[in-house]
Amino acid sequence: MTSGPASRVRFYVTDLTTDDAGIEHLFRLVHGHWSIENGLHWVRGVTFGEDLSQVRTGTLSRILATLRNLAIGMIRHTTYRSVNIAASTRQLARQPDVALDILGIPRGLCK
Repeated sequence: MTSGPASRVRFYVTDLTTDDAGIEHLFRLVHGHWSIENGLHWVRGVTFGEDLSQVRTGTLSRILATLRNLAIGMIRHTTYRSVNIAASTRQLARQPDVALDILGIPRGLCK
């Protein structure tokens, strides 16, 4: 841990015992949490504007979240994990036939 005006001390609450709460184990838990947060939730919230959605009731919000997850998964499955999801989404919006090909949907079926 560093000291000085730019450093911050962070505290985490856990139900682990002292023996189980080693530094490396806690690091893996926190890192795993933020990997999910940054890899999926942030992309859904910022790139797809999920946080701005006014859909709050019924099953539509769950359906929209599923479609967003499908789009993110489709992009990540067919490209590198570190690809820019926003740029890929814009590209697929301009070329919907590519998205249909990726999903294995015949082009004539959707016209």
